[in-house]
Amino acid sequence: MKSRTVRLLFVCLGLAPSLLLAGPPSSLVRPVTDVLHGETIVDPYRWLEGDAKGAVTPEVAAWTDAQNAYTRSVVDNLPGRKAVEKRLRELMEVGSVSSPHMAGNRYFYSKREGNENQGRIFVREGFDGKPRLLLDPNTLDAKGLVTIAWTAPDDSGKLLAFGLYRAGDENATLHVLDVDSGKWLAEEIPGRVDDVNWLPDGTGFFYQRLQEVKDPYSTQIKFHRLGTHHRQDPLLFRQYTKEENAKLATTWGPAFHSSRDGRWGMLSYSTGANTNDLWVIDLDRWARTGEFVKVDVIVGAESRSNGPVLGDTLFMRTTEGAKNGRVVAVDLNNPARASWKELVPERKDAALEGISLSRGILVATYLKSAYTRVELFALDGKPLGELPLPGIGTARVSTEADRTEAFFSYTSFNEPNGIYRADLATRKSVLWERPAVPVDPSTVEVEQVFYTSKDGTKVSMFLVHRKGLKLDGNNPTILYGYGGFNISETPTFIATLFPWFEAGGVYALANLRGGGEYGEAWHEAGMLARKQNVFDDFFGAAEYLIQHRVTNPSKLAINGGSNGGLLTGAAVTQRPDLFAAVLCQVPLLDMLRYQSFLMARYWVPEYGTAEDAGQFKFLRAYSPYQNVKAGTKYPAVFLTAGENDSRVHPLHARKMAALLQASTASDQMEKPVLLWVDRDAGHGQGKPLDLRVRDAADQRIFLMWQLGMLPKEGAAPAKK
Repeated sequence: MKSRTVRLLFVCLGLAPSLLLAGPPSSLVRPVTDVLHGETIVDPYRWLEGDAKGAVTPEVAAWTDAQNAYTRSVVDNLPGRKAVEKRLRELMEVGSVSSPHMAGNRYFYSKREGNENQGRIFVREGFDGKPRLLLDPNTLDAKGLVTIAWTAPDDSGKLLAFGLYRAGDENATLHVLDVDSGKWLAEEIPGRVDDVNWLPDGTGFFYQRLQEVKDPYSTQIKFHRLGTHHRQDPLLFRQYTKEENAKLATTWGPAFHSSRDGRWGMLSYSTGANTNDLWVIDLDRWARTGEFVKVDVIVGAESRSNGPVLGDTLFMRTTEGAKNGRVVAVDLNNPARASWKELVPERKDAALEGISLSRGILVATYLKSAYTRVELFALDGKPLGELPLPGIGTARVSTEADRTEAFFSYTSFNEPNGIYRADLATRKSVLWERPAVPVDPSTVEVEQVFYTSKDGTKVSMFLVHRKGLKLDGNNPTILYGYGGFNISETPTFIATLFPWFEAGGVYALANLRGGGEYGEAWHEAGMLARKQNVFDDFFGAAEYLIQHRVTNPSKLAINGGSNGGLLTGAAVTQRPDLFAAVLCQVPLLDMLRYQSFLMARYWVPEYGTAEDAGQFKFLRAYSPYQNVKAGTKYPAVFLTAGENDSRVHPLHARKMAALLQASTASDQMEKPVLLWVDRDAGHGQGKPLDLRVRDAADQRIFLMWQLGMLPKEGAAPAKK
């Protein structure tokens, strides 16, 4: 935005133009008082939530415009900004490719090249066939805001279902493509459609959608026959109502998958971040009579169970009686627990992430010490050995039950993401495709260290930096963490970090409790009343970096998004002394009200809710927004949000920015609190290249400024 336009905007809002550089725009204080379980809670910025339904009001929009303008006046005028953006663009224009989905003799995959905003869908006839372009979302929107959410070919590879959404809202609409002709069929199903399962003959498919897009708790399982209107699609199962949810003490929802031969359906109902009920459906009976009858496989257990079906057998990965996971065979004609047969027992040294089927082979993906190992078994559980990977890193395997051919993606901190084609029968693999990168991965080294958290728990952390770098206690360092929802943070190649490494920077990735790196017990140790363990693990990581002379508090930045944004928000309010700069992206921050917005009630089993007196106590103790203290010298903070976010409401970043700006005792010319709300984005998914480059440059130049990596004369934004 041009300087004159920005200044006019500030004048219209009654703000002095000098505030562009002197500090952030002021925020109106309009206190709202609540009494929760006997405690009085005052919220000074409730109005920044929007209207009663959380929608943006004109007043909130004007306030956001002012905040965005202030942020641009800072980050756009830092010395070296243009050079940083140019270098990052070169690295972010590096292409990407996905593992192919095999169907018949066709191989479907996504690929993005050069300066394309969005990936395109290609198909090959045979694994080494000539690529043919099927879908190009870049032609559907001038700004590159249309994203392909998912693709699902039928078994023959002649039809391809796919989902499109716009501007990051993730509300995918289903379409169907005739692969031979390239023509779109008349099918169009709106409603955040996902989980498409085709009938074997390709005449129809099962799918999941929301009955109302604005109601994230309205999931339906339906069936669509090609050539009919979706309003005629029969409803097979729906998410429980709020009353039923209250009765069943669950706020999650259903998912459905059919067997490849169309004989069986597996209906799952999640009851928490890592718990679910599971039923089997006789689809032959449904086809004959229309009766969608559930038969229990495992119901009411505090465990996660799922897996592929072959013939009449469910190969089920379950944490029932095995926190690290095991594999059992379930006869779907008699799925009672007494008839289960254990095929692969639990391993105490590794967590079973997932399983899939190849022809005559069970593929098990494990995490051991936070990196991937792939083990192969016969269908009776007999070990067949390990599938060798290129190194210590992260792999994702793609298989089909009708062949031993498989593909896997592999990446590490010093290994660009590549796609490998494997023969599981011989356990040999070759590189199928890997985009070239304009950096030398061999110039960096990786070390895994272990440190002790506050309660004595050993926690692992990866350290990445330039080879031969002297760790003298003065190295600029980014510490990243997540710690939630059983999500594992594992080695991955990040091309945009190489300028950071070249400048003497260090990147640290901590495997915090709450994640899944060490199994379900590791996850449970960081949820609900034990959430403080996650924050303590993060502080332990920072203290390790300082004690071992990797860095010092004036050179240490932290970064996290979503649940990781909650992590960095808690770090700011609990240990502001440890960090110089904070990147807090699409965060959860008001943990006393979070459950009332968008899809956040899904997360109550993970966090708890302030509506419950017992859970209120621990949420109140760490909720970042309620723990900001006036007069505290806070580090520099950069908060981001997406206006179209369908997961985490931007109110969290808005309210936290206003409160920190009003409360910090730090000089905001040196340690500002910045907010960027992206009007063309959601939670981050599907963001086009141009916007991702802008965001990366914003955040990198902010960190360089705060960690003393700019020239001395560039210690503050340049005046216009």
